[in-house]
Amino acid sequence: MSSSRRLGVDVGGTKCLAVVIDGEGTVISEQRRPTPMAPDLVLDTVAELAQAMRPWDSAGVGMPGLVTRNGVLRAAPNLVGIDDLKVGELLGERLDCLVHVDSDATCAAVAEWKFGHGRGVDDFVMVTLGTGIGGGIVAGGALIRGANGFTGEIGHMVVDPDGPPCPCGKRGCWERYASGSGLAWLASRANGGSGVTRIVELAGGDSSMVRGEHLSAAAREGDAAALAVVDEYCRWVALGLVNLTNILDPALFVLGGGLADAADVFLQPIQRWFGELLYAPDRRRHPDLTFAQFGERAGAIGAALLAAVH
Repeated sequence: MSSSRRLGVDVGGTKCLAVVIDGEGTVISEQRRPTPMAPDLVLDTVAELAQAMRPWDSAGVGMPGLVTRNGVLRAAPNLVGIDDLKVGELLGERLDCLVHVDSDATCAAVAEWKFGHGRGVDDFVMVTLGTGIGGGIVAGGALIRGANGFTGEIGHMVVDPDGPPCPCGKRGCWERYASGSGLAWLASRANGGSGVTRIVELAGGDSSMVRGEHLSAAAREGDAAALAVVDEYCRWVALGLVNLTNILDPALFVLGGGLADAADVFLQPIQRWFGELLYAPDRRRHPDLTFAQFGERAGAIGAALLAAVH
């Protein structure tokens, strides 16, 4: 790649993370701001970040939801009130340049494909486990976008038609169980036993504040109830990965999101459940499973690389 400076902004459900990278994918500078819950304010925030981080030679933005091939955000379940937002066009006018736009998970896949654990792998799936679940797919050595640009909305596979409601309007989506917020929900709804008390203690005594890191900490202590929740969660994660394997037959899964900080807690039970749930597990090579090299920066780094892959 050239030595140009590339700007990438990852718009998430809670924060906007912006980076400038060099030609080797190294982050030169980084800034972040809270994500506002209004279309104009989101664009204002991204534009302000972009201006603050000049100079750069190209710009890309990752958005959480259905992003068309011409940069329109059609729907974003975890960004309330934001839909049919012409992200590419409106930001291009504000910044006076071409702005490439794609889904945040596709951006994360690009980062891992070009410079991370997916480098040199022709068939892999990026799975981002954040507020929701997104996916980026590389197949046959090419980034897959689909007819409309909507490939990768894997979090909205329905795994339990009678399950809890999802912000997308359906029930029992995979992300209700296997996202970071799904993990917190599984932990907070657990009842009885000293283990649950320990999880709540780590959350400051407030069950409504239970997060994945509290569960991970309790599990590392050997807490039985916490380990049971981890096992349940890992089964849901593995179920979705098995479904994707049956459809796509990837060589590798790269998991992004907060789980990367607790691979010691989650990796082995995910692998165990994967082997139990997979069709004909003894007749095939199982895909490798790893956590994203770039962690929370993957989406922003990939957004910065969009100009090179569009």
